[in-house]
Amino acid sequence: MILHKWEDKLTKEDSRINYDQQTIDSFGQEWQKFDQNKLSDSEVNKLFDKYFSIFPWNKITDSSVGFDMGCGSGRWAKIVAPKVGHLNCIDPASEAIEVTKKALQANTNVTFLNESIDSVSIRKNSQDFGYSLGVLHHIPDTQKALSTCVSLLKPKAPFLIYLYYNLDNRPLLFKLMWRCSEIFRSIISKLPNSLKPILTDVIAIFIYWPLSRFAKFISWIGLNPSSLPLSFYRDTSFYTLRTDSRDRFGTPLEQRFSKKEITKMMHSAGLVKVTFSDDEPYWVAVGLKK
Repeated sequence: MILHKWEDKLTKEDSRINYDQQTIDSFGQEWQKFDQNKLSDSEVNKLFDKYFSIFPWNKITDSSVGFDMGCGSGRWAKIVAPKVGHLNCIDPASEAIEVTKKALQANTNVTFLNESIDSVSIRKNSQDFGYSLGVLHHIPDTQKALSTCVSLLKPKAPFLIYLYYNLDNRPLLFKLMWRCSEIFRSIISKLPNSLKPILTDVIAIFIYWPLSRFAKFISWIGLNPSSLPLSFYRDTSFYTLRTDSRDRFGTPLEQRFSKKEITKMMHSAGLVKVTFSDDEPYWVAVGLKK
């Protein structure tokens, strides 16, 4: 079940358009403010390992061609590009593309495409791999967007995805706390982009930081903090807390899915041998195009 139901504002005439302009504009502003340049290499690599831990690197060579759908600030592309032959960085926000260009200016094997998922110019069945992390749940029709991504892949090529989970593996109290946070998100996400960073920084200071550091303390004394809210951030910097607070509470369109729903969507899109990471963040999954 999708916990946050997005009200479709598209007219029948524009029903083929699978993006929300307010969300695109919001992310463009976010990546201009948080371009990830202030993150240390060690933190970026740790985060990268969490998301790419199940990616089948054995299928990738230095001549492989792939894509990053919704490249954002380019923080993942910056690590992936040196490992492959060519990487296509795609994002509908022109501000995000400019941030990515700056981050990858030393890489000569990258193409930057300022395109929406509906207008992507990459030829179908041409890519050796692809990934889209934290993006497709911000698109009105996530299933359609996923199918579009898979259509770009060659047969047997891997696709890595990260979608927000609907807390299907969490206890009731955890879900109730999330419901409360949704009240604030529904308000903040509708505010002008000039106000969002102020309020989301307040949330990072008074909610993200205390809860994540409490989880770190629990880990330090030898207990398992994984059941605690925001324990995923216990070893991250305050900069990451600010970034993800802005992402979580400032984005107009957000959808969440269960592990079962994601599996079904991946199969429907033409992916087989679907595998999920058992660790946070939930849910990261990879499949091969059949």
